[in-house]
Amino acid sequence: MKFVLISATHGRMTTPQVLGDLQANLFGGGLCEDQASEAIRLTFHDGIGRSAALQAAGMFGGGGADGSIIQFASVELADPANAGLEDTVYALKHFADAHNVSYGDMIQFAGAVALSNCPGSPRLPFYTRRPPAVAPAPPNLIPAPTDPVERVLARMEDAGFTAEDTVALLAAHSVGTQKTIDPTISNTPFDTTPRVFDSQYYLEILLRGTGYPGRGRSPAEVKSPLKSEFRLTSDAAIARHPKTACAWQSLIGDQDRMRASFSDAMMKLANQGYRNLVDCSPVIPSSRVWDRAPAYPLGKGVADIEQSIGILST
Repeated sequence: MKFVLISATHGRMTTPQVLGDLQANLFGGGLCEDQASEAIRLTFHDGIGRSAALQAAGMFGGGGADGSIIQFASVELADPANAGLEDTVYALKHFADAHNVSYGDMIQFAGAVALSNCPGSPRLPFYTRRPPAVAPAPPNLIPAPTDPVERVLARMEDAGFTAEDTVALLAAHSVGTQKTIDPTISNTPFDTTPRVFDSQYYLEILLRGTGYPGRGRSPAEVKSPLKSEFRLTSDAAIARHPKTACAWQSLIGDQDRMRASFSDAMMKLANQGYRNLVDCSPVIPSSRVWDRAPAYPLGKGVADIEQSIGILST
């Protein structure tokens, strides 16, 4: 059985063709590397452009996962929050135009395929037939790593997400790196297993920070426990905040729960505000199995844990 990606202009292209093109020419033959992590990041930066508060005030609230970051790239890429996404935005525009697929569909499809390249990841649901974006996303809708936790949670709630959803979505950082906060150490990962989608990230964020991997001069960065690891200010704060600490700790060592909660939150991110989308989830490949339990990095142990709620004992 062949599935099709259906554009808003009724163009049709079988998904095996789109999948094969992305895997061969963007993801290095199906690798969980930098292009994959940027494609995953892009799904959030496009999808979070949605505000119930703006809509209630009679203003344009954004179209969510509508591909506006590609359609209106000259506007949205000027936002410092989108720094580092330029290459991925223009690459996916090329693939979408070549296959006559809407930009919103291409971003979500590419993100789901990219995640499938990372061992241990869930198979994300994928729905198609998003119409073209009608306007750029309103400014200031992407949470910043310098934002306090209350501001992050308020912004996420405005976009339709709970505190638990917010913690779950941060699992994307398990396969992420920083590029622009400290360009002198570009591609520094957020945990010690950056090519695997696992709960190691949730464990390591709780380790006490001891130094910086680079210059350490940005308010977007706090000390990390290892010289090879970058820690975002907001990640560290969310891991320890009373409203999110329990949800954070619940994902450590529970790979199934992490996968399920991430998949549910990503489906909400991709599909909020849309009706009559077509379910094409079976076209997304399954990832390689990864069932290794999280472990303390060499030289670290339970004494190095820094937490606000004492439920983590092993």
